[in-house]
Amino acid sequence: MSLDLTIVWALLLAFFVAMYVVMDGFDLGIGILFPRLPVGKERDMAMNSIAPVWDGNETWLILGGNALIAAFPVAYAIILPALYAPVIAMLLGLIFRGVAFEFRWRDPGHRRWWDAGFFLGSLTATFAQGITLGALLQGITVEGRAYGGGWWDWLSPFSLLVGASLAVGYSLLGACWLIWKTEGDLNARARRYARILLPALLVAIGLVSLATPFLEAKYHERWFVWPGLLLAVPMPLIVALVAYGGWRSLAGKRDFAPFFWVLGLFGLSLVGLAVSIWPDVIPGRLSIWDAASPRSSQLFMLVGSAVLVPLILAYTAWSYWVFRGKVGEESYH
Repeated sequence: MSLDLTIVWALLLAFFVAMYVVMDGFDLGIGILFPRLPVGKERDMAMNSIAPVWDGNETWLILGGNALIAAFPVAYAIILPALYAPVIAMLLGLIFRGVAFEFRWRDPGHRRWWDAGFFLGSLTATFAQGITLGALLQGITVEGRAYGGGWWDWLSPFSLLVGASLAVGYSLLGACWLIWKTEGDLNARARRYARILLPALLVAIGLVSLATPFLEAKYHERWFVWPGLLLAVPMPLIVALVAYGGWRSLAGKRDFAPFFWVLGLFGLSLVGLAVSIWPDVIPGRLSIWDAASPRSSQLFMLVGSAVLVPLILAYTAWSYWVFRGKVGEESYH
């Protein structure tokens, strides 16, 4: 029996998305929190905590986009026209925050404007990512093998809810990263923000979870019909236990712990997302097999990925190891 490369590529795409959330979520969150940090020492420390790694984190976004277009070209051809506006907004936000990040060090005379740009770029990119996910979950109109909807179909109360929820989640990740990487006043401030954002994230997860099963009949079946009930029943308890662990860690001395507890909440959310849409790449419209590229193309790309992905993982691990520990006001810029 031959290996189903379509499933392999679906799992790889899910892995790239998960790695992007882990790697880029916290630095986007720090950008969203930026206006709440005092000008001067604390903002500089926050920037220094992500300066060595922030640009490399977006590698996973590029890998995810390339995997979608190469492994599932039909899905790419349908999804992109449906979501042009939020995708373009996300890319512009990422570009603008990157420019602002570098220029705030090189142009201190206009630093307040670059700080504002860093915040707006981070918020725009995050909100657009959430809207993109929400619009995909609520369904895309497909006619034949092309997008059949309108320009504004992506905009809905649900997509806005997911966008706001992701902003809360990334902000919490950013606060937990600052707890891990900083000391003194900034560490204490980040703990205070995390204590506010953790309950807010639980409310957001609850609202999105309650709304999702009613978007598509398949979602309802997968969560409330056997065997989906096996996961639906314990999931709220698992989320509550992980959230409790995160809450307790905020009062503990292990500064790294809150970050990983919150990653656990994101992991559970991604599991819920996977259960809802599998095996579709466009929920309720197109399965991964209907959207897949030829097996020969998948095999060719898999050989390259088998070399490239371990190298990226090794370099990422090495860079985080080199820049481990607490940061100060000094920067390598």
